[in-house]
Amino acid sequence: LPGDHGSTRVEGHGFAMLGLMKWAYLVALGVWLGTVVFLSFVAAPGVFAAFPESQRAEAGRILGKIFPAYYGIGYGCGVVLVVASTALWLAARQGSAVWGTSALVAAGMLAAVLWAGVVIQPRVHELRPRIHLPEVTAEVKGEFDRLHRRAVQLNVVVLVAALALTGLTATKLRP
Repeated sequence: LPGDHGSTRVEGHGFAMLGLMKWAYLVALGVWLGTVVFLSFVAAPGVFAAFPESQRAEAGRILGKIFPAYYGIGYGCGVVLVVASTALWLAARQGSAVWGTSALVAAGMLAAVLWAGVVIQPRVHELRPRIHLPEVTAEVKGEFDRLHRRAVQLNVVVLVAALALTGLTATKLRP
């Protein structure tokens, strides 16, 4: 990170590679955090607010079209965060606990987004059209609600962890 020149064991080309890792880490963290904040606090509420209660199914259908890209961004950013923070941890002289912790938190974030996107989202996508039918069963509605709640919880985990990583990363910034 800026001004963090003395905290690595690498010289020359390795130093440039570490700079690239730091840049990739910061970009991935910023993109992922921004994506989660935008979807959670702008896009989803805005889409649902644009439709009357009688057309909630349409709002859900629109958001359902967004989720594959949303999760894809999370997978990509998660992989970059894990790889970059692990590389920085392995190369660090001082502050290796910060990069090691960052790698573990990033791995947890990646696991959460994979669970939400690979396990939960496909089933929610399958159930979504059925929950608005007049003949929907309590079992189907209950499963959808449970899965939706779990996806929201996992999204909160990613959001809080990303915020924690920004704070942890800030400890590595030097004036």
